[in-house]
Amino acid sequence: MATPNTTLSERDSKALLADYGIPIAPERFVADATAAGAAADELGYPVVAKLNGDAIAHKTERGLVKLRLGDRSAVEAAAAELLAAATADDGDVSVLVAPMISGNRELIAGVIRDPQFGPTVMLGVGGILAEAVADVVFRPAPVDDVTAAEMIGDLATQQLLDAFRGEAAVDRSQLVEVIVGLGRLAAERTDVASVDINPLIVQPDGAVVAVDGLVELGAATVGAQTPGRGRPTDAQFRALFEPRGVLVTGASTHPGKFGFVSLHNLLASGYAGGVYGTNLKGEEVLGVQTVADIADLPDDAIDLVFVCTPAAANPDLLRACAAKGIRAAFLTSAGYGEAGDEGQRAEDELVALADELGVLLAGPNGQGVVSTPADLCAQIVAPYPPAGGIGVASQSGNFVSSFMNMARASGVGISRAVSAGNAAAVTVADYLDWYADDPETRVGLAYVEGIVDGRGLMDKLAGAAARKPLVLVKGGATEGGAQAAASHTGALAANDKIFDGECRAAGITRAATVTEAYEAAATFATQPLPSGPNTIVLTTAGGWGVVTADAITRDPDIVLMDLPSDLQAAIDTRLPPRWSRNNPVDCAGGEVRDTIPEVMALIAEHPDVDAVIYLGIGIQSNQARMMSEGRFYPDHGLERIVAYHERQDQRFAEAAHELSVANAKPILVATELAVADPDNAGPATVRRLGRLCYPSGGHAVTALGHLIRYAKYREAHSR
Repeated sequence: MATPNTTLSERDSKALLADYGIPIAPERFVADATAAGAAADELGYPVVAKLNGDAIAHKTERGLVKLRLGDRSAVEAAAAELLAAATADDGDVSVLVAPMISGNRELIAGVIRDPQFGPTVMLGVGGILAEAVADVVFRPAPVDDVTAAEMIGDLATQQLLDAFRGEAAVDRSQLVEVIVGLGRLAAERTDVASVDINPLIVQPDGAVVAVDGLVELGAATVGAQTPGRGRPTDAQFRALFEPRGVLVTGASTHPGKFGFVSLHNLLASGYAGGVYGTNLKGEEVLGVQTVADIADLPDDAIDLVFVCTPAAANPDLLRACAAKGIRAAFLTSAGYGEAGDEGQRAEDELVALADELGVLLAGPNGQGVVSTPADLCAQIVAPYPPAGGIGVASQSGNFVSSFMNMARASGVGISRAVSAGNAAAVTVADYLDWYADDPETRVGLAYVEGIVDGRGLMDKLAGAAARKPLVLVKGGATEGGAQAAASHTGALAANDKIFDGECRAAGITRAATVTEAYEAAATFATQPLPSGPNTIVLTTAGGWGVVTADAITRDPDIVLMDLPSDLQAAIDTRLPPRWSRNNPVDCAGGEVRDTIPEVMALIAEHPDVDAVIYLGIGIQSNQARMMSEGRFYPDHGLERIVAYHERQDQRFAEAAHELSVANAKPILVATELAVADPDNAGPATVRRLGRLCYPSGGHAVTALGHLIRYAKYREAHSR
């Protein structure tokens, strides 16, 4: 067994790689210059000569690589020079002779053992621009054929993989075999710390071959470990999200205190269960008669305690609550893991106590919990969102508020929302895993920062994403953000590209921004999954269509389909000759009363169309607003025409919704009026119907791309 941190020789590295199906260039290992010349004659010129040794890892820096050797004398001279350059530290040496393989394209591939996520396979663009381009993708090992193909498709520089400078397209099936082989090696050889194949040359015929490779051995590992702690039971989660009664500890008469705000929010949301409070003076707060001692509360009437008392009081508080049958506790209290070693010890002790008592412990240092099916708003801040199908879990309470504010603005509502705080006992992944089984939730939406147990996190998230869509936005994607995340949560930042690969492998939708994350979640919550990528843009103005077509073309997973001839002929009967006769379908100002619903129906009902983006809603109502605000209103027939304009936009929104439902196809409606004038009849009707009105065609395209990728993932991984 090799000792830790041992690098195999190039000969032994390539032998191991070949065992796992990696194509290796033909090569010979010889002991002297004469044998090197004979090997070159056998292989054919030009050749490359390298010094191989058990302790030689990096040859180029020492001048131990000789390229483009064109005849026997050059080979023998190079071999002699290489052997003369060997040192005692190099161990047993030989000369490697191999054909000088060339190609205009180079890839890199390999394996690393990430401290957070375990064995991981890498594929990227190599050559002199590798570091500058940084086009590299990762997936957890092992890797199947489908995932390997996805990795290839995820490389940004796809043009290098197609026919290039007179050379054939890359043999993708062979490249898939390379990736799968590396994944199998990483999974089976737990003593392999890393593999570096650089370069993996694409030959003129499209075949790939490894001309260099190094394998580093380390102590045998079993990968990142998942803690044995499981998620809370369904009964415990029900106690948190659908409690029979709620107790607010530390209820206060002071409107600036958490104990007042949380009680107020609970009552203001319309929660119909029993509401109780503790107060050292036993005061009445907002009509609730508090008690000084938890022992004075009724037995088995309260499921959730919302804790606004200091950390020092919480152990005794939990014991008293458990004695009353309380099964869930949300702790706003600070001074735990985020406060250093002493706080961490207190946190660990509290978790152990909660486990002993059978109490779900949410937080500490959290903002609160919301559950619209129960009219529950137990949190120390606003807002309270409309009801809907998005389940939110976040390491940051601020982003819980952000998502709920977006829900209020858009009308696409929230089912459950929770700030995980320090996530001492219940993690973001635990909440998402429960949401995946929650009939009130259609999609999970999460914000994460630092990661303590990467493998455990992804195992739970992958399980959740297999049952329902899951949208995630991660803080700490850059070096600066990672430093900020560490100071915020105290947890480790993960390599962002590796984390992205983990998400892709699990079918998790990863968003770049909080806004994109919410819009993706709102789309999953309200739109059907498309059966394919073929998309048509319907627009009432050309420029909007052009920009949206650009956005679609930039997304590799969406197809701006050619307009089918039968569909074009059908649209011809509804629009004047000046319409675009192409995709985007630009009505060119030729609309009459029924044009938009009729053309939209023709598009949505066509069997080749998978999705529709509709641009231009609200134009008529925008004119109506100007008329109604002007000095001529309501005379001169303006009152009638204003009402007509507003009815038209309402009809268009209703048509988009009805056609989407009837044909089980996503129809995304976009207009800047969703933000600029949300009361406009167009976006207001979209909102009333429970769907998101996107602020631009670009936003709609981004959301549709997420929808298509998830649908594609589900189809590929269900086979």
